[in-house]
Amino acid sequence: MYGGGKILVSRHSAFNRILVTENGEGLRTLRFSDGGPCQSIVKTGDPEHLALAYTKVLAQGLAFVENPKRILVLGLGGGTLPFLFHMIFPNATVDVVEIDPEVRAIAREFCGFVECERLTVHVEDARDFIERREWCYDVIVLDCFGAESVPQHLLTLEFLQEVRKSLTPSGIAVANIWGRTDNRLYESMLRTYRAGFEEVFVLDVPSAGTKVFVALTLCEDRTHAELLARMQAIPIRRTVHDAPVRFRNSDKERLQDGSVLRD
Repeated sequence: MYGGGKILVSRHSAFNRILVTENGEGLRTLRFSDGGPCQSIVKTGDPEHLALAYTKVLAQGLAFVENPKRILVLGLGGGTLPFLFHMIFPNATVDVVEIDPEVRAIAREFCGFVECERLTVHVEDARDFIERREWCYDVIVLDCFGAESVPQHLLTLEFLQEVRKSLTPSGIAVANIWGRTDNRLYESMLRTYRAGFEEVFVLDVPSAGTKVFVALTLCEDRTHAELLARMQAIPIRRTVHDAPVRFRNSDKERLQDGSVLRD
């Protein structure tokens, strides 16, 4: 047993120790180290179950783009987000980039992740994939976490400039970011996103200490009410306890520290 759950697999890869546990409710948790943060939580037999609060908020961040046809997710984990996008955008193609082949194998074997013609995993470093891109995407989701943090080469302005080049003219980048409390680079990361994109919104994740950045290639004149209505229209499973997403233009964030991150 581990943290109240039964260990289903404990496997060492070239990058991490990969651990999957299951509790009595059928929730399977993927971690990249003993006692490390949850990378994914999936419910066996129920792929629409979103146990981590950030997944609901991040999915609603896609309200900033209309009818995405091609989505790129950097970071697989247990496959929760890619599979969610595959379901809620039935006309979209979803590409996933994951550096660790063992993560893909475990997502398939223990997390119910299934690839198909519209949902494909590429085993490769995310930056290498972006820099040799073959397509432009309507949405690029940055959800790359190792055992401790986002890899340094995926934080810099140079990388975000390549991400921007990989987007369609009205495309967006959506990033899962640890907030100020647990992230000494938070203000630097926000400054870097501001430097790389025309406009950046910050979405709050309730009681999780994390944020979601939505970075736009174009400044669009939409009211707060219009954006909130579009978020509420994203077809994800909600509960009576889910409040509307709180979000704001990053210009309203008071930054007292940090600098743009460079290679």
